[in-house]
Amino acid sequence: MVKQRTLDHSIRCSGIGLHSGRKLELVLHPAEVDTGIMFVRSDLGVEIKGHVSSVVDTRLCTTIGNGDATISTVEHIMSALAGLGIDNARIEVNGAEIPVMDGSASPFVFLIQCAGIAEQEKPKKVLRVLKRVSIEDEEKSCALYPASGFRVSYLLDYPHPLLSNCKVNFDFSRQGYAREVGRARTFGFIHEVEALQKAGLALGGSMDNAVVLDKYGVLNSGGLRYADECARHKVLDTVGDLFLAGLPIVGAFEGERSGHAMNCQLVSALLADESAWVIEELAAPIADEATQPEAMPASVTGMMH
Repeated sequence: MVKQRTLDHSIRCSGIGLHSGRKLELVLHPAEVDTGIMFVRSDLGVEIKGHVSSVVDTRLCTTIGNGDATISTVEHIMSALAGLGIDNARIEVNGAEIPVMDGSASPFVFLIQCAGIAEQEKPKKVLRVLKRVSIEDEEKSCALYPASGFRVSYLLDYPHPLLSNCKVNFDFSRQGYAREVGRARTFGFIHEVEALQKAGLALGGSMDNAVVLDKYGVLNSGGLRYADECARHKVLDTVGDLFLAGLPIVGAFEGERSGHAMNCQLVSALLADESAWVIEELAAPIADEATQPEAMPASVTGMMH
């Protein structure tokens, strides 16, 4: 029997909000079995379930909300939790977004690993996909279909030297999330960043927390972490968005130029069709869930137990 997992103890960090540019405090806490991922606006005292039913916006990032309280950019930390096999956690933040950190999930992976991972005395539950469910919109599409483990295939295809016909495939039963997906940073074009900042958005965006492109290549002095980093980041986002199903998914995802909106539509479509899934107790691990801390990313600051 594979057991449910939570954090061994609470841990905190601080970072900058991508859109507000303000400093934010984030605290991760253990949580009881079968409670899933719960976000808390600690400045408002409002809880928001980490579930697709809480999604209120998917422009630029995935935003969840409860009443007037919202939290944006939840996909990276959700991705890290999924990648490390965390079933139950309570995440407090004192503002309307999760800190962007370095633009990847790696700082959150490190944070979780430093807190430690504790097994709980109930079996892990998963949502097994029983039949194909798909969403299509002109040149974009995504689908989930039955598979023995958890696999993600993604095609990034835009008219740019680094974004053209770039396909990646990950089988998380054999490939390590932290090493091969978690370090991939979000990306954008320099003209888009400038336009967003003029509109009062992406005020915290910089080359410290994103891969910034012009029409020829990468502007960041350190270059890319992987040759296909941008496509891998789309996988990272997908893992986080799919975890909004409320349970780890056993199935295969295929995406072509899809993003947060389509990912969340797909999860909602899957859950709406009760013949397309079943909840099972897991007999064997579905992912390579590393538990040992890696080297500390430079962007993780203010760390304490």
